[in-house]
Amino acid sequence: MTLINLEKDGHVALAKIDHPPANALSSKLIEEVDQLLTSVEHDDDVRVVVLYGEGRFFSAGADIKEFTTVDTGAAFSKLSSKGQEVFERLENFPKPVIASIHGAALGGGLELAMACHIRLVTKSAKLGLPELQLGLIPGFAGTQRLPRLVGVAKAAEIMLTSDPISGEDAVQWGLANHAYSDEELSAETLKLAKKISQKSPIAVKHALRMLSYSKDQSFYEGVEEEAKSFGEVFVSEDAKEGIQAFIEKRQPTFNGK
Repeated sequence: MTLINLEKDGHVALAKIDHPPANALSSKLIEEVDQLLTSVEHDDDVRVVVLYGEGRFFSAGADIKEFTTVDTGAAFSKLSSKGQEVFERLENFPKPVIASIHGAALGGGLELAMACHIRLVTKSAKLGLPELQLGLIPGFAGTQRLPRLVGVAKAAEIMLTSDPISGEDAVQWGLANHAYSDEELSAETLKLAKKISQKSPIAVKHALRMLSYSKDQSFYEGVEEEAKSFGEVFVSEDAKEGIQAFIEKRQPTFNGK
C-alpha cells in the first residue's frame, strides 16, 4: 500500500499523505517521504511540492503501535536518526515544499511540517508536540526546529504543557505563514504554489540554499557565499530572460537554464 500519492498540476507536485485513520508517521511513511523527494528532485517539470493529508488530519503524530516493536534505547535512537536524516533532506531540499495543514499536525506530524519551507494552516487546525504526555520527547528534530521558529520560551510552553495551539495562534507565534478557513486552504495553497512555480528554478534553488546556509553559518560567511551564488545566477539564461522581460514590461518565461 502506497502511503503518499502524487499528482501534478502544472509545475506543482501535489503529494497526499494517505495513511488512515490519522496519517500516522510510521517508518514506512518516512521512507516514502524520502522516495518522494528523490522522485521530484530529478523531475525538471516539478518546481514546487505541496504536502497535505487525506481525511481529517495532516498527520496526528507518530505510529505509537510501532513503538511497541522497539525494545532498546539504541533501536529508538536509530529510529530517531532516520527520521532526522529524511527531515533534514526535506529542509535543505532545492525545490520549495509547502505543508498544507488541516485538522491536526501533532508530534511527528508537526515535526514533518516544520521541516517544510512554508506552512499554511486552517484557522481551526491544531499544532503541537504532545510527546511528554507519553513520557517521551520529540525525536525528529522537533526540539531544535521549534525554538528556531517560535523562540525558546514559546517552544518550552508548547512542549512542556503538551497543549496544541490553533492555526491562528500558529501564525501569531511564527510557526505558520498564513491561516485560512477550511474551505479556503486548498485553493490558497495551490495559488501560492503556482505563484512560486513561475519564478526561475535556478534562482529559487539558490535562494533556498542561502536560506539553509544562514542557519548554520555566520553572517559574514553567509554574505560571502551569497556573492558567489549571485554570480552563478546572474550568468543563467533565466536571469537574462528576467532582465529582458523587465525592460520590455512583460512577464518572463523561465526554463530553468
